[in-house]
Amino acid sequence: MRNIPFFLAFVISLTFGSGLSAQESGDGQSFTVEIEQDQQLKTVELIYDKVRLGNGPVDVEFRAISMAGRFSEKIEGVAKVVIQGKERSLIFEKGVSKTKIELGSSGKEDILIPGIDSFRVEVKVIPAWLSILPPLIAIVLALVIKEVVASLLLGIFAGAFILTGLSFEGIGIAFLRVIDTYIIGSLLDRGHLAVVLFSTMIGGMVALVSRNGGMAGIVHKFSAYAKSGRSSQLITWALGIAIFFDDYANTLIVGNTMRPVTDRFKVSREKLSYLVDSTAAPVAAVAFVTTWIGAELGYIKDAVSNLNISESAYSIFLNSLQYAYYPFFTIFFMFLLIWMRRDYGPMWTAEDRAYKTGVLNLPSAHAFDDGQSGQNSDYETIPGVKINWWNAFLPVLLVVVATIVGLIYTGLEVSQEQIKVMAGYNESQSTWAQLGLLSQEGPAGWFRKLGIVIGNADAYNSLLWASFSGLLLALLLSVLRGIMKLHQAVEVMLTGFRTMLMAMLILTLAWSISKVTEDLHTADYITSLVSGNVPVWLLPAITFVLAGLIAFATGTSWGTMAILYPLSLPAAWQLAQVSGLDSASQMELMYHMASVVLAGSVLGDHCSPISDTTIMSSLASDCNHLQHVKTQMPYAMTVGGVAILCSLLASALALPFWMIFLIGGSLLWAIVRFFGRKYDWSS
Repeated sequence: MRNIPFFLAFVISLTFGSGLSAQESGDGQSFTVEIEQDQQLKTVELIYDKVRLGNGPVDVEFRAISMAGRFSEKIEGVAKVVIQGKERSLIFEKGVSKTKIELGSSGKEDILIPGIDSFRVEVKVIPAWLSILPPLIAIVLALVIKEVVASLLLGIFAGAFILTGLSFEGIGIAFLRVIDTYIIGSLLDRGHLAVVLFSTMIGGMVALVSRNGGMAGIVHKFSAYAKSGRSSQLITWALGIAIFFDDYANTLIVGNTMRPVTDRFKVSREKLSYLVDSTAAPVAAVAFVTTWIGAELGYIKDAVSNLNISESAYSIFLNSLQYAYYPFFTIFFMFLLIWMRRDYGPMWTAEDRAYKTGVLNLPSAHAFDDGQSGQNSDYETIPGVKINWWNAFLPVLLVVVATIVGLIYTGLEVSQEQIKVMAGYNESQSTWAQLGLLSQEGPAGWFRKLGIVIGNADAYNSLLWASFSGLLLALLLSVLRGIMKLHQAVEVMLTGFRTMLMAMLILTLAWSISKVTEDLHTADYITSLVSGNVPVWLLPAITFVLAGLIAFATGTSWGTMAILYPLSLPAAWQLAQVSGLDSASQMELMYHMASVVLAGSVLGDHCSPISDTTIMSSLASDCNHLQHVKTQMPYAMTVGGVAILCSLLASALALPFWMIFLIGGSLLWAIVRFFGRKYDWSS
């Protein structure tokens, strides 16, 4: 929740007379920078996709090449070009000018730069529906052959092959692009690399606190409260809600901490993974102070900036929570399952297997380890070591506290820079005291200020600092308390790192196929399939389904929000005005639309086997990944179906929000009561 495009390039030399500077080229040219003799404009490199899926414009990038034959960022200004018989201005900034060109069915178009030369843009047009094949191949193969790595690699290769134009010679190119463009491109993303690093460090910390007796101490300590399968699941559920500030931190901390506790009471890894996954994004998505809030507000603000709406993005977000059915219903649905001691579908089968056979995870099908799962001796307490829950509690507590401190620290830094350029900034006052300047609603209270700070925070740095601190503390506790020698502790830490290798590989491949879908404009194609003239009351439900489909196909809730918010909110605003709704009803529709984009994104993310948070939930719970997807999907779809019904009731009948939540909650209770199978072993 959270892009290196594939371009084919050709270079056309546009040579000026010897000794001419860019300022002297004439004929409409108006490059106005002063450049050194060896930095004069010599050629223009034209970069664009040589393949286009379906209709739509082609993104073209002009890059200035100096007389020395190198790309030059010093060349700036305006150049006149003629495209499709019409004059257009290209604005060069740091040597680059980007524009869009609408191509006809032939896929060709001439470009003329007066006084210099003319050339042709030519692309190969292939059917737009092919854009959905790569994620579809990856998802279907993963579910059929039960091999995630091979399925993701084939999906990435299929996307790269499509982007070569489906040519025979493109097979070899596509094979190379899998590694040099998509996998490397994913790892070059700073956020992705941060996730790999802090996940790996968490793995090292877990190995240390397991071997030094800390995790066994946690199990013993929680056993005083977790006296059954039901109570251990309730504690997991409550802890998932308590760690609300970030979905990644939530997943890794809750899964790793509660796994030994739930194992003790024969709770299946599938059930644990579901509890971990479904208290991560749903909680982080609707809480007021989370790492999600900045992205959410940014998307909403950009989407409504030109709609003449006086309300701030934060106000729209707060008002949208009354329509956030899927996140709230998911949290309530989990509680019902635990409290009523009922499950159904594949989850009941998993729970029944775990209790009757003691097999907490499917044998010989583990996604992230050597097949031993919880039996791995690398995670057993060192013989003779006295168990002490502080050995695990202190590092975990440090991770939580350091994450919060890091979020506040980085958020205040960014907020200070934003405030300094605003009218009303007072150098003598603290940043906290002036946070109201960043609130479009005027003076901000303590809670609103905290929301602004967290929204501006660097979540990746915070998590890196926190996981590194927790790892170091676990190492020091193991050595200074005489539990291990330094070299033994380092070896245990490295063992923890190694156990994360397969998980990080799958996560990297999931990011890679997400980049493939971005280059193929898969989300745009799915949007075009379901968009059109629809009644106002039906628009939120359709948008919810669309968001779910895009998030399922791309594996990213944040990416889905980035795509749909700029499309759906202006469209809803325009449709509301055309339909003659009064101003209050127009804003209610905007609140509803802002909510369904968020909720649908989380639903699709929950169901997608290529979602990073779904993979991380399997990882943290040491659960077979495909089993996690298989058992969680029916529950997510159940809650999603109830959320769609409630959305329709809210739009069509304009019922008050408390009545909608009462209806939805009652439906979920009835589903668990009459479809769930009760068991006694969790009592």
